[in-house]
Formats: sequence, C-alpha cells, structure tokens
Amino acid sequence: MTPIGELRVSLPAALTIYHLDWGLAYLISVIGNLVPVVFLLLFLEPVFSRLSKNFKIFQQFSSWFSTRARKKYEARIEKYGRFALVVFVAIPLPLSGGWTGSLVAFLFGIPFKIAFPLITLGIMIAGLIVLLATQAGITIEKYFGWTALAGLLLAIGFCWLMYSIIKNKKR
Repeated sequence: MTPIGELRVSLPAALTIYHLDWGLAYLISVIGNLVPVVFLLLFLEPVFSRLSKNFKIFQQFSSWFSTRARKKYEARIEKYGRFALVVFVAIPLPLSGGWTGSLVAFLFGIPFKIAFPLITLGIMIAGLIVLLATQAGITIEKYFGWTALAGLLLAIGFCWLMYSIIKNKKR
C-alpha cells in the first residue's frame, strides 16, 4: 500500500521471502494496491478543496502542483484519452502506479466510476509484469545462481542507461 513500492515490492517479497503461492501473492498484492486507490479517488478532491479554501499557502502549492502535473501528463491524456491512465499505471516503475494514477485522475477531473476501473486494469497489468519478472528471476537464480542473475540485471541496467543517454542526446 506504500506510495512508491506498491505491488512492485510486495509481489517479489511475497514470492522470495515468504514463499507464497504466486496466485495468492498476486491477488493480495493487487487488492493491497487497490485499497489506497479507492480512498484517494474518493477523498483527494474534497481534501484539496478544503485545504485550498482554508490555507492560502496550500492554495498556491495546489495551483503550482496542478499546473506542473498537467503540463507533464496532458500530452499523453490528449493522445491516448483516458486509456492513458491504464498505460501509465501498468508501467511497473516507481512513481507510475495506483497512487500517481489516482492523482492524475483527480487533476484531470476523471470521475471515480471511470478512473477506478482504468486504474484497476493498470494495476492488474503491472502485477502480471512484476510477477513474470520475479518468476523469471527466481528461475534464473535457481538454475544459474546469483552471479548470473546479478550479471543479467547489470546488463539490463547498462542497456537502459545507454538507451536513456542516446534518447536524451537526440533531443
């Protein structure tokens, strides 16, 4: 249920530390990730409104934050519509899960009855990705050892770094 970890931490922990069945681990992680989403979607707007009304500094922060976030996500929302919420939540990277998806839904005024199913689908997809990656890691470690797994992760990290550098140079 944590904002950054979400099921990206709970699934690997459930499978590697607690040795839970993958189906049970997936179900618990998805449900645990959805609990805060419900509260965020229901209460972000009233809390922001009340705080903005009562505290001028919060109103300034809220305005600055909304403007900044809208600039960051507006192009994706325009390009993909509300389905961008699914894609955004489904990418299993820090700061792209259910918490942030709920905040994006709030900022763009997507109502609960539309946002919740989209975020749920994104969380389920992210869960499958994390589950498959974790199972692959467990299998590689089992048959080839920790050194092979560490080497593979370093190689993937290096490739990602090089891709990021090349992509930024093209801009």
